[in-house]
Amino acid sequence: MRLALREGRKGLGRTSPNPPVGAVVVKDGKVVGKGYHRRAGTPHAEVHALREAGEAARGATIYVTLEPCNHHGRTPPCTEAILSAGIRRVVISCRDPNPKARGGAEYLASCGLEVETGVLLKECATLCRFFLKVATRKFPWVLSKAAMSLDGRIATRTGDSKWITGEAARRYGHRLRNIYDAILVGKGTVLADDPALTCRLKGGRNPVRIILDTSLSLSPRARVFREEGRAIVWCGEEAPASKEALFREHGVSVWRLPLREGRVDLEAGLLRAAEEGLLSVLVEGGAKVHGAFFDAGLVDEIAFFYGPLVIGGEEAPAAVGGRGPLKLSEARRVGEFRLRRLEDSFLVEGFLTDPATLQ
Repeated sequence: MRLALREGRKGLGRTSPNPPVGAVVVKDGKVVGKGYHRRAGTPHAEVHALREAGEAARGATIYVTLEPCNHHGRTPPCTEAILSAGIRRVVISCRDPNPKARGGAEYLASCGLEVETGVLLKECATLCRFFLKVATRKFPWVLSKAAMSLDGRIATRTGDSKWITGEAARRYGHRLRNIYDAILVGKGTVLADDPALTCRLKGGRNPVRIILDTSLSLSPRARVFREEGRAIVWCGEEAPASKEALFREHGVSVWRLPLREGRVDLEAGLLRAAEEGLLSVLVEGGAKVHGAFFDAGLVDEIAFFYGPLVIGGEEAPAAVGGRGPLKLSEARRVGEFRLRRLEDSFLVEGFLTDPATLQ
């Protein structure tokens, strides 16, 4: 199953609205086939692994990170491919929560195959957490990513912020952009930095760029709207129609959303994003944007990068703004976190939502 996990990771950032899945076929203690899902509409991981195994699949065991699908979608059911190949035993990690696709384990067992589930559940749920979140809760997986000083400041009181962390930390940030479906910032970040919000890794792909601009006050000529790939502005329902038309002339999508306390309703935007096949959102905005997501309880994971600086100053912005909780007992708790050294910087990663609970 660990080998199947490694296979599945090859599809990260390329399979939405499907999950990344890996599969391995084992016969007499030897790996005879392996594969992963490359992108939506193409054969699933099980099919790739079975094709590689060929006749050796007969009487073998297949390990798969997600329950084989049991329905006709853009591709035939993987359960039928498993049966046709003559597989004897199926080892599954995560069950598929999608009511259209689930039931593969029961169907294979009813056909006389030996079926085991729940193997390396935590690890495999982490692999396909974007898909599991949308399938069970209708919202994309949200990662809050920020770079800050040791005292939690993202800039000096004058707004100087380049660069708090080192080159290795910035490269890691581009790795995140490569696997997340969308990246989100507020208009303040666009005005202050004029960012591209693209992935600069060789062979990488640009995420969909989402900009929060309640009144459509930004210029559609900003750099973020000129880069290759899709850009979307989330604005309020009362934003000027003339500005919307101008954005659309420049190829920018405009989503009119309801307001909540004078700001764009983030939940409404995320629900629509999930409906359009965006399973994950990387939040890279400033303190106000991060604070709004934390206040609304919408953050599932953090990636906080720390540089070897102490900035200080009451007017220097913190990484997370917003109202915040009144009591410590109400604060969002990171259930499990990891520390990673990145040359002269370090990274704290952790889950606020346990992927294994999304079943």
